[in-house]
Amino acid sequence: MVTVLSTADIVGHLESIFPAERIKSRLVDVVSYAADAGFYHLVPKAVVQPVSIDEVRALFALCRRLNIPLTFRAGGSSLSGQAITDGILADISQHWRKVQPLNEGAAVRVQPGVTGSVVNHMLKSHKVKIGPDPASINTAMMGGILSNNSSGMCCGVKLNSYHTIRSLHFLLPDGQAYNTAVKEDYTRFETESAGLANGITRLRQQVLNNTTLYDRIRRKYLTKNTVGYSLNAFVDYTHPLDIFAHLLIGAEGTLGFIAEAVMDTVPDYPAKSTTILFFRDMKEACDAIVPLKSSGAEMIELMDRASLRSVETIKGIPDIIRLLPETAAGLLVEYQDTDEERLEQKIAAFEQIPLSLLTPAAFTTDVTTRELYWKIRKGMFPSVGAVRAKGTTVILEDIAFPVEQLAAALSDLQVLFVKYEYGNAIIFGHAKDGNIHFVVTQSFNTAVEIERYRQFMDEVVTLVVDKYDGTLKAEHGTGRNMAPFVEAEWGAEAYQIMQQLKELVDPQQILNPGVIINDDKLAHIKNLKSLPEVEEEVDKCIECGYCEHKCPSRDLTMTPRRRIVVRRALANFKKEGNTADHKTLLQQYQYDGLDTCAVDGLCATECPVDINTGDLVKRLRKENHSSFANNVAIQAAKHFNTVESVVKVLLASGVLVNKILGKRAMTNITGVFKKIVPSFPLWMAEQTGPVRITKTKTGQPSFIYFATCITRSMGSSLEGKKSVIDSLLTVAQRVGISIQIPVNIHGHCCGQPFSSKGFASAAAYTKNRTIEWLWQETRQGKLPVILDMSSCTYTLLECRPYLNDENKARFDKLVILDTVDFLYDHVVPSLSIKVKKDNVALHPVCSLTKMKNAHKLANIAKACANNVNVPIYAGCCGMAGDRGFLFPELVKSATNLEAKEVVEQPRQGYYSSSKTCEMALENVTKKNYESIVYLVEECS
Repeated sequence: MVTVLSTADIVGHLESIFPAERIKSRLVDVVSYAADAGFYHLVPKAVVQPVSIDEVRALFALCRRLNIPLTFRAGGSSLSGQAITDGILADISQHWRKVQPLNEGAAVRVQPGVTGSVVNHMLKSHKVKIGPDPASINTAMMGGILSNNSSGMCCGVKLNSYHTIRSLHFLLPDGQAYNTAVKEDYTRFETESAGLANGITRLRQQVLNNTTLYDRIRRKYLTKNTVGYSLNAFVDYTHPLDIFAHLLIGAEGTLGFIAEAVMDTVPDYPAKSTTILFFRDMKEACDAIVPLKSSGAEMIELMDRASLRSVETIKGIPDIIRLLPETAAGLLVEYQDTDEERLEQKIAAFEQIPLSLLTPAAFTTDVTTRELYWKIRKGMFPSVGAVRAKGTTVILEDIAFPVEQLAAALSDLQVLFVKYEYGNAIIFGHAKDGNIHFVVTQSFNTAVEIERYRQFMDEVVTLVVDKYDGTLKAEHGTGRNMAPFVEAEWGAEAYQIMQQLKELVDPQQILNPGVIINDDKLAHIKNLKSLPEVEEEVDKCIECGYCEHKCPSRDLTMTPRRRIVVRRALANFKKEGNTADHKTLLQQYQYDGLDTCAVDGLCATECPVDINTGDLVKRLRKENHSSFANNVAIQAAKHFNTVESVVKVLLASGVLVNKILGKRAMTNITGVFKKIVPSFPLWMAEQTGPVRITKTKTGQPSFIYFATCITRSMGSSLEGKKSVIDSLLTVAQRVGISIQIPVNIHGHCCGQPFSSKGFASAAAYTKNRTIEWLWQETRQGKLPVILDMSSCTYTLLECRPYLNDENKARFDKLVILDTVDFLYDHVVPSLSIKVKKDNVALHPVCSLTKMKNAHKLANIAKACANNVNVPIYAGCCGMAGDRGFLFPELVKSATNLEAKEVVEQPRQGYYSSSKTCEMALENVTKKNYESIVYLVEECS
């Protein structure tokens, strides 16, 4: 029986292992960690963040002593509830991020808290990658990729985690640690863990003695299979340490803790050619799989008609998709190789395959077109999520069949969709491996709906296992949804071997109980996630966690997913009449959910259903404002010229104080005030004073230069250096471009200071006033407008919802350019570069990412430098206008990893495109970050 202890008791025990800052036990903490990407919900007693094997060992001992369940969580993108618990949750996403390419990229050493995409980025220069390639690779971390034996679109059966592991360093629940890269550990395992080693040897012998079971294991792993434990380890390896190391792959954290792994890498082919093939029906598409695979196709992705229909609104989608008959199906096919010549040989082999196509095959190597094709394929899961009924969840299951039976099996599955009224169900997946995903939307709000799902799943199991001897889970792991059916797929003896294995390693059932081994045949319909309606901005959220790696507050307070999870918990507390928890959670949410959100919107760039959680936070901030605060904001907007003048005086005074008392004087002074009044802004040592606007010649300018209020107030890079305004005018003059700064520029603003804080009325007033002014200054839209802060450019480009009808018409005719656009499109192509720098580093601000202009920043730098470095962890700096002044801890946390990269690799210059972001990076790295304009000016 699991011990029932109070949170206070548990925290008291945990304090003997962890410092207080790495124990998360407030209501807002445990509630926000109660969900992963699956459709189950368990609230942990506490969340801890271990940083070492010694701490994990101590945590194991504590959980054994108190008999408390323990679950490890990395990216939390698991789809079947593998990363949640009602015990202690160990979050390893922050302190286990080591990546080390080995032997010139032939292998790579990884820790469990680094994402697969970062690992691949580190391997890119070696032209290799890791074998597993899950669609969630930007979010999925190596701990989950290994523990779920993840695969993906092209890794198939042979290049998954199981087959590409070279060595594993792991910790057993009893505290013993072993590393298969250490020869002595093989002997030590046999002696110091003799019971486990002997038990594994005994189980292996049992498999070898049963020819039927042995053959079944061999046959089952010819297709993708992650149901239960990796029984193929018993037939692939002989030494108990090797067997156990491979049993850990796909064990979903139920057998031990993976501290480190060395993986063999696979080629990342540079030459790629892609097409979408359209067939009259599913059978013809499935009949083409084997010959396509034989011809060398690297990827073969099947899409049924319903899935193709779900993406018909994607911009740029081929017209043929909208015109396909109701029975049609498609295959997304890609060939890859080391060079174009070898690639063409594969395409030639394809052309010899007799196929009955609705339209001729048209292969493309164009990057943009290829990306569109993959966007179509990857957009299918989220497209269903985006249009589902409110209060329902998205269920994504993956099954596998022998390829030769695939068409018949899918036809039977579609019959079940009709029978159980899943009208918007779709089918797509990795046809090359017979691995198919199906997506349905389901409400769990009533007993009738839960029973419908139970009956549906029973029939799916019967169809997959009994009729086709297929696989219930091909690559997503067993999880809670399929744990009751492991025995149904594998049979009694195989399941008993799995039970005995779990008993040998974890007799107290401490590690992730209920996952893989679960005697409750109704476990898959218990602890189901409730998705109440909360706010329009986020009701579409499917809690997949794809957004989390982009969030600047992810290591400090919350991520977009966790912000939404808490909003749903608040709704449930309110519905239940739980006023005490509702009040507590609302209070704790203020700092974690609202104050420390940078509202940068980068979450939307990764969200499958385009949710910008920043929009929600802005609205909640707006609702929190009193009428007095809103009136103050309106007055500030109406008298922004005065506000700007006051700010300039204050900044100039601060600079003067620093000159007299030392560079950090104002930082220390404001730091004292901040301790008394937490909302008081902190002075950054990198702050500079206001600049004098250079008068520009009148006449016939080609561009209007809207020097932003931030640049006007603190526009120089270093003391004594010319302002960014003067530098931009200089480089424009060098290529013969005439720029005019309006004489009445003071007092005009893009509105970001108001919109980001939720002062909607003040923002609307400011934006309308600015558009009216620009309309006049640009001669009714005839001259393009240049802004020198990317964040201001983006804000202005997105201002249309705030505008009245007259200004909307004006706005639509304005051409608004960021400095990066201006330099890339109009200056650099005509500029003579005199001297190139050797190495420079860039910080692409989040606004550039959202405007899809980060490549322009990089190309500008490449024109001026031999080597351009964009740190792997470059992202939002957390400055968010003035948010970094108010909550400097947000900047420190957001830039932590990027700063480490920058400091470790000294460069000759550091450049970006927003003054406040440059200040933030300079503050944490102690490197002089400045506008990209300075690089262009200095090199020309």
